[in-house]
Amino acid sequence: MQNLAPIALFVYNRPDHTRRTLAYLQKNVLAAESRLFIFSDGPKTEADTAKVEEVRALAYEVTGFKSVKVIPRKENMGLASSIIIGVSQLVSEFGKVVVFEDDLISSPYTLQYFNEGLAKYAQDDKVMHIGAYMYNLDDKTLPDAFFYRIATSWGWATWSRAWRNFEPDIDKLMSQFNLEKKHNFSIGYTMNFWKQMEEFKAGKNNSWAIRWYASIFLKGGLTLNPSRSLVHNIGHDGTGVHSNIENMYGVKVADKPVKYFPTEIKENEQAHVTIKRFLKNRKGTILQRGIRLIKQWRIKAAVKK
Repeated sequence: MQNLAPIALFVYNRPDHTRRTLAYLQKNVLAAESRLFIFSDGPKTEADTAKVEEVRALAYEVTGFKSVKVIPRKENMGLASSIIIGVSQLVSEFGKVVVFEDDLISSPYTLQYFNEGLAKYAQDDKVMHIGAYMYNLDDKTLPDAFFYRIATSWGWATWSRAWRNFEPDIDKLMSQFNLEKKHNFSIGYTMNFWKQMEEFKAGKNNSWAIRWYASIFLKGGLTLNPSRSLVHNIGHDGTGVHSNIENMYGVKVADKPVKYFPTEIKENEQAHVTIKRFLKNRKGTILQRGIRLIKQWRIKAAVKK
């Protein structure tokens, strides 16, 4: 496969997570032919400096890729600004990009999936995003890959033609939603996507991902997704700046490549029904929710110690 997309890896102060993310990326089928760009954010406080430096030392020693470039930031940009600037830089230079954060275990076939999808749908303007993560769905009859509306952010790829539609201004985004769009955007309110928009406006989160999903949704865009997840997030352990302690989104990473890519550019209704059912039931019974809450408190207490 020629003209592979560059990989943008965004790291901060978690050397163990970064090490595991890189170890799995190195095992990818196309790793040796791919350019890796490691964007290392600067320390937010003096207490973060040692861990940031440890991550950078690790980054400078990385091998197993066609090339490795480390971009160390002097100041703390925060994840949102770091991703927006880094992605914009690489799509401007290469026309496309694969994006990872420092807490993702990948399948050996994740880069292959991304690059095949980027090549296949390069000229289809309606396809704006390729996601590698998928919920643990109960319908095993879904095709290898399908189109859907949600843009997942745990391992993803896009093109410069799509990224130019990214709208960072939350007021401009929110002004375009009516009641029907809010309902559809939130998958029948089974997921708190609209709440995330409101919380961003209120300064309670700094999510680039919800603004990217909203940008795609408002353009009528679609995202390509695997039916069996090609990544697993290991950051839901209380160590991440932006991650909660959760296990409902845990998955077993696919050990086979994606063989089927849809030819019809339309949302898969079977996938919609299945995902909506998962989101509606993902938190379990009241008892299961209570047990999970207790576990979260215990983990948070242990992390603080």
